[in-house]
Amino acid sequence: MYSLLVIYILILTSMCEGQHEKICNVVPKDQYVEVGSDVEIVCQSSCVHGKIFWTLNNIPIDERWSNIINSSHTVLSLRNFTHRTATLQCHSVDTHQVLGGTTIRTYSKPSKISCIWHYKNTTAGGIPELFTCIWEHQMNTSMKINYTVLLWASSSPDSQSEICSSYVKTCTTKNVHSLGKIILVNNYTVTVRAKTAAWEVYANPEEFNPWHILKITSPNLDVTVFPDYLLVELSQSRTTFWHHCEVKYKWVLKTVYPEDNNIVIIENVESCINYTISAHCALDKAPWSDWSPAKTVLTKLNKNDVKLCLWRKIAKPDKNGVRKVHVMWMEIPSACQGTFNYTIKQTAYREYVHGVNYKDTRCGNSTCDVEVNQDAHRLNLTVFHNEDLLAEDSVYVPAIGESLPQVTDMQTSTLDGVILVSWKAPVQPVSGYMIDWTHNGNQYYWKKSKYTNVTLFDLLHKPYNITVSPLFEDKTGHGTQALHVCSRVGDPGNVTIIDVQAKDKSALVSWNIKSQEACSGVIVNYVIFYGTQNGPQLNVTVDHTKQEISLKGLNPSTQYSVYVKAIALTGTTESSERLFNTKQFDPMLITELIVCGSIIIFLVLSLGLYCAIQWKKFKEKPVPNPGLSSVALWPSANHQKGTSPFQPFSTPSESLCERVYMGHTALTTDCDPYLNPANDQMEEYADPAVIPVVDVQNERPVESVETLYQSPGDSTALLCSDNSLLNPYRSQSSVEIPTLKGTKQCKRQRVVKQQDKTGPVTVYVTLDMFEQDQCR
Repeated sequence: MYSLLVIYILILTSMCEGQHEKICNVVPKDQYVEVGSDVEIVCQSSCVHGKIFWTLNNIPIDERWSNIINSSHTVLSLRNFTHRTATLQCHSVDTHQVLGGTTIRTYSKPSKISCIWHYKNTTAGGIPELFTCIWEHQMNTSMKINYTVLLWASSSPDSQSEICSSYVKTCTTKNVHSLGKIILVNNYTVTVRAKTAAWEVYANPEEFNPWHILKITSPNLDVTVFPDYLLVELSQSRTTFWHHCEVKYKWVLKTVYPEDNNIVIIENVESCINYTISAHCALDKAPWSDWSPAKTVLTKLNKNDVKLCLWRKIAKPDKNGVRKVHVMWMEIPSACQGTFNYTIKQTAYREYVHGVNYKDTRCGNSTCDVEVNQDAHRLNLTVFHNEDLLAEDSVYVPAIGESLPQVTDMQTSTLDGVILVSWKAPVQPVSGYMIDWTHNGNQYYWKKSKYTNVTLFDLLHKPYNITVSPLFEDKTGHGTQALHVCSRVGDPGNVTIIDVQAKDKSALVSWNIKSQEACSGVIVNYVIFYGTQNGPQLNVTVDHTKQEISLKGLNPSTQYSVYVKAIALTGTTESSERLFNTKQFDPMLITELIVCGSIIIFLVLSLGLYCAIQWKKFKEKPVPNPGLSSVALWPSANHQKGTSPFQPFSTPSESLCERVYMGHTALTTDCDPYLNPANDQMEEYADPAVIPVVDVQNERPVESVETLYQSPGDSTALLCSDNSLLNPYRSQSSVEIPTLKGTKQCKRQRVVKQQDKTGPVTVYVTLDMFEQDQCR
């Protein structure tokens, strides 16, 4: 190939010498090569000066793979080319300009040719009709590939012939034997040609012996069922070739050799279950036939397989000492054909018990309930199959209060869904132990063991009550029980947030745990996660005894999310996320303001009510009673500087400011002790300093003034009437006014001489007027 490439370069050089322009190029273009072959590419660099370098898929190639032929031609040699598609380019070292390039694609040849000579119909005999070959081929192109199978006798290479063509990687032809292309006495060679528009390749030839590729038909099966085994007979319909076979049932493959006369005996079969059996055969070194159609048979009941394993559970006695015994045994498979009868017979265990007749109890398939008294009994179970005795067993029921051994130090543990039970044997020798367990008290499981430990499998995810009872030669000991043992512990129960009480800077979160399964994991602690939508997530951890927490340090008027995770040693559970908003202000502050405001309003209303009452009292202050006041003539102006000639009437309890000095009235009145209401007239007093007192009748001034003194014990009522019982003025003292019994009336005239022509005027005088004047 290298010499041809040199000749191609020389021709290309001679052609370019006659041209004035300089050319740069890479040849050959778009080349297809077989995977693993060598590749040589030429770069013509007449358009540039200096060295060149190559790249493969834009990756520079080592210079040692490049060979310079002359100043304008460089050859690239690649060994064992395996790229599916590759782009080779020639570059100038000085300018890094791409001078030319080409694409190389690879193809592979078919491999692993395998041919079989087989029958069109599996029930046919004689010489096989079909010849099929299959092969592998890695197709690295999108072009359509045409495959052709070529066959020839190994001893005659010139007898090569095309037996079939295909566009897929398998090809089948018919009647190769009848056409003389294959006979059983010769070895043959086969190959596959793959051809496209761009390339053509042949697979490596494969030589074979026709007997080694002959695939015989599937055998026929005949199965006979016996109580203890299955008998399988194999036969070939029309084939007499020497062969061996395999029989498949359940998970077992059993080989049948020619010396076995095509008979297989399947022993130790289980009772009353379906066995599915099939077989295939082959010549020596030849491919296996197809599996025969599967045949299913039902095995018979084997008497040796019946293990009743009788057991009982004893209930507490009633007031009469009668106990209910729940008897149970291993059920005979329902698939077993025939009629089965179960009978339980009670027998008193004590030999001296006579005269007691027990009736036989007919029972169901696997359980039965009988009643026994306080004595010890033995229960005997018999099973009949089609009126023939199949099996029998018995179990001991101890008497009430009977002292019997039992196991001690019973321990349980859980591992990967199973329960491990161990115990300490009693001192007395035992024949074994009976272990029973239940998860609901109705359905029991039990097994017998000779050891002081047992493993319980296939358990539900529920708590079990496990009982271990020792077995002796003729009796059964008392059971030792382990309660509520779980085969596996799951995740803790569901966590639910029940309330969030938010304040301005804190929130009280409370939750509860609801365990949906009895074997849920024990919670170790709770982790409370909370945070804002855009802020970091915070968490707080509390132990399993708490189901609420106060989250502090929150921002007012902000939305938060919170959820609770329960953590146990066996797993975790999370509550759903809950949103809450903190308050703008502390709710307690608002409450405190409301309470304080209510107190202030109450105090203001109380003060206002008090002031209103005091004002009302002030407005309703009584008018002073002149009868309780001292009466005197007002001194004139020229006597004000001297000593007052009047001695006021006074009450010992009155102060100086409470004394009233009154002028003499100008009216004439009767001296009746009471004022007549019909003639009730208010007397007015005039200030003597301003208005002089005159005699009404004689119109002359009085020259002398009387001063009337009234002792404290006397009545102070001067204006009175015989027909009146009430004083016109409110009383100013607690002194009662006695009723005057005398009928004599007296009249006094107190006349003050009037200096002017002015008429007499009467006025009221109150204590306040004098208090304001004298107390200054």
